[in-house]
Amino acid sequence: MGALVSLPVLALVAAVLQWDAVALGLLREMAATVLPDYAGTTLFLCVAVALGVGVVGTASACAVTLFDFRGRRLWEWALLLPLAMPAYVVAYAYTDFLQFSGPAQTWMRDTFGLEGRLFPEVRSLGGAALVFVFTLYPYVYLLVRVALLERAAHLMDAARLMGASLGRRVTHVAIPLARPAIMAGVALALMETLADYGVSSYFGIQTFTAGIYKAWLVLDSRIAAAQLATALLVLMALLLRLELHARRNLRYANAKGRRVAAQPVALQGGRALLATLVCGLPVLFGFVFPVVFMLRPLWQAWGLEDSPLPWSSFVGWSFNSFKLAALTAVLASALALALAFAARRTPTRLTRTVVSLAGMGYAVPGAVIVVGLLIPVAWLQAVRPDWQVGFWISTTVIGVVWAYLVRFTAVALHTVQSGYNQLPATLDETARMLGVTGWSLWWRVHRPLLVRSSLVAGLLVFVDVMKELPATLVLRPFDHDTLAVVAFQLAKDERLGEAALPALVLVLVGLIPVIFLSRTLNKKAA
Repeated sequence: MGALVSLPVLALVAAVLQWDAVALGLLREMAATVLPDYAGTTLFLCVAVALGVGVVGTASACAVTLFDFRGRRLWEWALLLPLAMPAYVVAYAYTDFLQFSGPAQTWMRDTFGLEGRLFPEVRSLGGAALVFVFTLYPYVYLLVRVALLERAAHLMDAARLMGASLGRRVTHVAIPLARPAIMAGVALALMETLADYGVSSYFGIQTFTAGIYKAWLVLDSRIAAAQLATALLVLMALLLRLELHARRNLRYANAKGRRVAAQPVALQGGRALLATLVCGLPVLFGFVFPVVFMLRPLWQAWGLEDSPLPWSSFVGWSFNSFKLAALTAVLASALALALAFAARRTPTRLTRTVVSLAGMGYAVPGAVIVVGLLIPVAWLQAVRPDWQVGFWISTTVIGVVWAYLVRFTAVALHTVQSGYNQLPATLDETARMLGVTGWSLWWRVHRPLLVRSSLVAGLLVFVDVMKELPATLVLRPFDHDTLAVVAFQLAKDERLGEAALPALVLVLVGLIPVIFLSRTLNKKAA
């Protein structure tokens, strides 16, 4: 099972060793023309997003954790709301509202007698960076807030007793303690940025992901696409290692003994207003404004007698999304339970390797998974054409679900492993002494204790599949569109009124894990 999930990644590594004259010539031509632009654009985007999410996520986490001001309880959970927004939905919303012919510039020209373009072009590299910053900063906010809740309280009090000013306590005590959490959150945000296809395609930005699609679908060279995908995969592996290293370092400052309750500093006047702005602006730009901007064209389309809203097709899109998400959630949860149990029962090097390969799928972009999935299919089709492997995998539900499992089994696996970490090893030893071994141990002992972890794992996978775009866009069967695909296609056709309906449904579905995360954080803070 683990080999099935890790096969696309292994196929990419194997494809790197296959060089032919056509692919080599194509890569040389791309290296002389477009690859420098791909690399430069991707590098600038990563640097801008890293700085942005680091500053916004750290500042907002420090504000709600270290200080007490009016509305702090509201901002604690509201700062998580942008997690519910797919980045491409935010891109559609801002483009529709702020573009040259959008309502904002049109109103300003009509009201104040202005002419020409009044705002910078939204569809630009800078616009894409801002979209990613305001949708991905919660990764940093979550980890930094947890780190500060667990570690900063007693050290901040000690620094205060030693005469350190408030600013010095924040910059020399709290932020250094949260540095590993900041690094981990930034690494996660960069993984999402590199894996994105919706924003870069909609804005016309030439990133490495766009280059992979161009080499595969436009230039018709799977070897060239595999080379580019492997380069992106190596970068993802480096980011994943950075994130894992930072998470290990999160333990270095754990306080022993009784936990010290955090005593946030009360703020008044200008300081309280500044803290409110630090918390409020990311929520406004990352969630409130995009939702309002998407509601406007939806409301206009709703009021027309010959409304263009595709209500009849909308039911089919929703059913397709729900079916694929539910099927993948069940399979991913079952696969994660089997892998986690195998790793716990027989912790050999082979088992750990398989689990590690299955666990890195979330760091692999959808475009890379598509290439890695179709390469072995093409190999097998060439060897055994009578098997018709391409018919069963390409543009079928089987191929789409397989790609989902490669991408999102890691989410379920990490959640299930967290549940296993709370089960002491003595529990297994006691069960074996009573004659309960093998899969009976899992069914009779582990399964009842992992019900909550399994449900959470399935929920997270369900929501991620509902929002997934790149793999679905390429591998979906004909006439089997999902909400994410339809929202992307309608937005590219400038039909924002129709795209608003599926986009807002994706936002509503995305609120489910946000509510769960908010409740979990509040329990930790209590």
